[in-house]
Amino acid sequence: MKSWLVPGTRRRRLLLALGIYAACTPVYFAFAPLDRITRHTIANHHVLLAECWLHGRLDLGHPAPDYTGNNDFASYQGRWYVSFPPFPAVLALPVVAVAGTAEKVRDGQLWLWLAGIGPAVLFLALEKLRRAGHSDRSERINLLLAGVFAFGTVYFFTAEQGTVWFAAHVVAVALSALYLLFAIDAERPVLAGLMIVLAVATRGPGIALAAAFFAAEALRVSRKAGVHGFWKGLDRPALLRRVALFSAPIVAVAIPLVWHNWVRFGSVFEFGHRYLVIGWRARMDKWGLLSYHYLPKNLGVMLTSLPWFLKVPAHLQINVHGLALWVTTPVFLWLLWPRRTGGPWRGLAVAAALVAGFDLLYQNPGWEQFGYRFSNDYAVLLMAMLAVGGFGLGRAFWAAAALGVAINGFGAFTFHRAGYEKYYFTDNSQQVIYQPD
Repeated sequence: MKSWLVPGTRRRRLLLALGIYAACTPVYFAFAPLDRITRHTIANHHVLLAECWLHGRLDLGHPAPDYTGNNDFASYQGRWYVSFPPFPAVLALPVVAVAGTAEKVRDGQLWLWLAGIGPAVLFLALEKLRRAGHSDRSERINLLLAGVFAFGTVYFFTAEQGTVWFAAHVVAVALSALYLLFAIDAERPVLAGLMIVLAVATRGPGIALAAAFFAAEALRVSRKAGVHGFWKGLDRPALLRRVALFSAPIVAVAIPLVWHNWVRFGSVFEFGHRYLVIGWRARMDKWGLLSYHYLPKNLGVMLTSLPWFLKVPAHLQINVHGLALWVTTPVFLWLLWPRRTGGPWRGLAVAAALVAGFDLLYQNPGWEQFGYRFSNDYAVLLMAMLAVGGFGLGRAFWAAAALGVAINGFGAFTFHRAGYEKYYFTDNSQQVIYQPD
């Protein structure tokens, strides 16, 4: 056992990562509503898609089950489809095969078992940044930062939901953390490429922009020592080799993905959201799924959405558009004042900004949610920026971290539970964002 605890060893890092998973998983289960554990959710789309495949179909073969309320299903040429990207359904496939039907799969519990992977792998990535000399954070600080991510960001409430929208975040966070781990120093290009394309197959095309981090790392480590000038100092064969290895799994996985789109909707780029039967279909038809038109509203939610108090009765109200990102995770405010921007910092910052920018152009800001859940798409990158930015993590930082844990603990315990309407303001028109007059 002592050999597993020797500081600086791979065994110790893996043991600590396993410990993070073992610590997170019971907490996530403890905060989850009982019905998330004991029965299937009302939005088990990934499991329904897996069931379609087992029956040799690409559509449901019938309208959506009554218990779903026909929420977020696509209708195309008289058939009903699950339009969400398919990788979570791939993960659920063996479980559905054993259970026999989608209704027998406790899908909420399935994603709870996976939720601890993201924080555990994030710790390994932070440790790799330290070993490579990019971060001066200690092992203890990296453990704490992984804990801040697990319980002090919107990932906490996300992990508790179990429904299709949140399940994709749980899977994508694990894949994003693995991508970060493999992309540091462009050390594992094949695995990095595989993780990024699987993340796309989980959350859609926006997360592909995180590939900018690998590109930046590949350029950085492909420099010739002591040679000045960008072009002259670049080891082009080494760079091309890294890019080719990174691209190979992306192409391999993209082929079945675009085929899946083509045979269902007649377009390699159409995964089905354009055909969703939802109340705000008119705005999607007018402006599309992505548009500058949505930016002001989405920015408002991301940066300025605050809770308020009702005088009668006297209790807290949170708009289900979600709280602002800096409210749920105040430690992200430290990112505004980096002390060190060399090494991987710029690549992380560019990648996070690109993914965030894409999300801000989407037709809604993540409705319904406790906090801005789309930040899960790049929160792993932001945590890595906290590790490499040379910030002074003093009492104020850890006080902000503790506040974030308290805020997100409240969200994890109250959102979409019995009686949650006491604390949450819902406007089904999606027009009311701030406190009504």
